Amino acid sequence: MALDGIVTRAITHELKACIGARIYKIHQPGPHDLVLQIRGGGVQGKLLISANPTYPRIHFTEQSFINPLEAPMFCMLLRKHCEGAVIEAVRQVGNERIIHLDVRQRDELGDMSFKRIIIELMGKHSNIILVDAATEMIHDGIHHVTPMISSYRVIMPGTTYIAPPEQGKDDPLAITDETTFTAALKQTADALINPPIPDEDSIHFGSVPKGADPAAITTNQLLVGAFSGLSPLLAKEIMHRTTAAGESGPLLNGVDHIDANAAQLWPAFRDMMEQFRSNRYEPQTVAASSNAKPSFSVTALTHLGGEVTAFETVSQCLEAFYGDKAERDTVKQRANDLIKFLQNERNKNAKKQGKLEETLEEAKEADKFRSLGELLTMNLHTIQRGDDFVETIDYYDEEQPIIKIALDPLLTPSQNAQRYFKKYTKFRNSLTVVAEQMQRTSEETAYLESLLQQLESASISDIDEIREELVEQGYLRSREKRGVKKRKPKQPALLCYTSSEGVPIFVGKNNTQNDFLTNKSSAPNDTWLHTKDIPGSHVVIRGTTFGDETLEEAAMLAAHFSQAKSSSLVPVDYTLIRYVKKPSGAKPGYVIYDNQKTLFITPDEPRIKQLPSVIKQ
Repeated sequence: MALDGIVTRAITHELKACIGARIYKIHQPGPHDLVLQIRGGGVQGKLLISANPTYPRIHFTEQSFINPLEAPMFCMLLRKHCEGAVIEAVRQVGNERIIHLDVRQRDELGDMSFKRIIIELMGKHSNIILVDAATEMIHDGIHHVTPMISSYRVIMPGTTYIAPPEQGKDDPLAITDETTFTAALKQTADALINPPIPDEDSIHFGSVPKGADPAAITTNQLLVGAFSGLSPLLAKEIMHRTTAAGESGPLLNGVDHIDANAAQLWPAFRDMMEQFRSNRYEPQTVAASSNAKPSFSVTALTHLGGEVTAFETVSQCLEAFYGDKAERDTVKQRANDLIKFLQNERNKNAKKQGKLEETLEEAKEADKFRSLGELLTMNLHTIQRGDDFVETIDYYDEEQPIIKIALDPLLTPSQNAQRYFKKYTKFRNSLTVVAEQMQRTSEETAYLESLLQQLESASISDIDEIREELVEQGYLRSREKRGVKKRKPKQPALLCYTSSEGVPIFVGKNNTQNDFLTNKSSAPNDTWLHTKDIPGSHVVIRGTTFGDETLEEAAMLAAHFSQAKSSSLVPVDYTLIRYVKKPSGAKPGYVIYDNQKTLFITPDEPRIKQLPSVIKQ
């Protein structure tokens, strides 16, 4: 589920600890995301603000981000106005999914400047907007909204900020008696039966329901439609707590039952709102026992069966729920064209390999053409120009049968004989050439398979490295403009795990990293691991002092970052770096090795997740 107003209230309460702290660094790792590094006032950490259309959110994070070499314009603007600024206030607008961060900073002239970062977490309309706190003039937004998109409000530099249109719902936290609660439900029922005529902006921000059947209106519809910030998930929870109490009959649909339903719902609704008013939250995720998607909330979800995981903070809950979903979606989008290209190249190679195999089979008949040419030479005196064939004894067969040799009637007898000799020479020579081409095609197919495997677990920076590699190998054209000086490639960042014995284990997630890890950054006595005859990552255990547990965990990482990650008993070779060599002219990531031993391991993802990991330059 997405963030609702209640979750937004909980995270706002948590963020109030930042008041008085200073924003000392701002990064924009992606087109929708900002990372503010905050410290001071007993608070230190990274605040992730995301206007991702699918995963909008704001929370503290421990995740590492790869930032672009050149900061986007919006990031540069925020650095100008907010870097070094002190956070003065954090507040939620009503019970909506809108948060205001007020900051103050001294400008270039030494005057105090007050700015406001407005965070709108509204699905596909999510945005992060920087405005002047006094005039509400927009400096810029992470997403621009032009008059072509919305006539209600424009999010462009120099325009005045206008908040999203109000939904006309009641604040559930302000409801303190049953009478007001019942009246809110009845008012919502009237609006459902006789909805107002939707205007253009209402349609833009969410569809307005058309006239509903009074007998079919559900309690869930009434709760969600009446109160701001109350999601369908929380509405279902209120209904479940009501029926679970068992003090009255079941909830019935239809406007005729609103009074009875409201009387039953009120105690559960009142208790839940009292919990939120006093800022007593229970962040948790629930992995439903059915095939339904997991859910999260800041109160107990007793109506959902399945495994419940509780968290100390809302930030931890949101980070665990979203995990790397947003990044994986971004990676998938950016890698999609590469995946299609590599799959096409692999299919071309498969066709080429098939044709080469056919040619090789034909080439095995080379000696037969030589024999036919020699038999024609022996029978030149019996052949006339214009003959379609000649019958002769096959002296190369022990039984010496009579055979027919096809002739080209347009050629002389001698030319017909030479034609068979030329075929013999061509096929004989092609045996070596075709064998070499088949070897190169097989190696190229393996290389393309390795790249496809690497894209499965690639980060955004890994994709850029893979793209650069394909440019260097001549598969793709460079995106660099002509005349632009090419940047010197920096040292690749490597994924480093720490084993349960405290030993560092490095993993190369693409060929650039594999080459650097194996050939440049490792010592001769480090231990090198790779899946046997299966595309995968190079894994290196630093040092010589480690036990079987570290070796097992490194082998598990090698199997996990390979094409066989979903298999069991994956063969993993290991040897010392001194025995690993890269042949001259070999493709990136390709090595040969000897003195290896093999162990069989089954990847254990929960165990891998428990190993601490960082990105190291």
